[in-house]
Amino acid sequence: MKKLLIALVLGLSGWTTAWAVELGISARETHEKVQGGAPGVLFVDVRDPVEIMFIGFTDSAHANIPYLMVDRAQWDDKRGVFRLYQNPDFVAQIKAELARRGLGADAEIITMCRSGSERGEPSARFLRDNGFPNARYVVNGFQGAATKDGPQAGLRLQNGWQNSGLPWSAKMNPAKIHRVDRQPGS
Repeated sequence: MKKLLIALVLGLSGWTTAWAVELGISARETHEKVQGGAPGVLFVDVRDPVEIMFIGFTDSAHANIPYLMVDRAQWDDKRGVFRLYQNPDFVAQIKAELARRGLGADAEIITMCRSGSERGEPSARFLRDNGFPNARYVVNGFQGAATKDGPQAGLRLQNGWQNSGLPWSAKMNPAKIHRVDRQPGS
């Protein structure tokens, strides 16, 4: 009986790991899919456009549709930053971008934020919970993880889109960036 329980636990942990791998995708694999013209793929940068303005952007992304946005009128004392709020039009804007490209809810939607954790993974899970079963996120996001030790501790210098040698620029593409003066994709 003990061996059966151990096997069951190990089997379930393997299943959980397999599911998590399915949700995450590497920056390099995302780039290969987009550059190879993989059918049924929508690659979305989910960062606030102001962050993109200071961090950089990859024109490989099909669109910028923010998942969380900065409320510059509300300060979060606990975190020492402006409050973030969920874009109330996120799902509608994703649907509009899919429709513009002739894609349906079953398309592979790949989201990317700065690190993969605060907006990338949550946005992919949110999309899955809202009828997009193939939503995924770029593990380690655009900038990657921060180094823990040494003179550059705290700088995002490992993994992620930028640190994988993939194309990016400090310049924003106005045709792809989320703007309040126009609808996404127009």
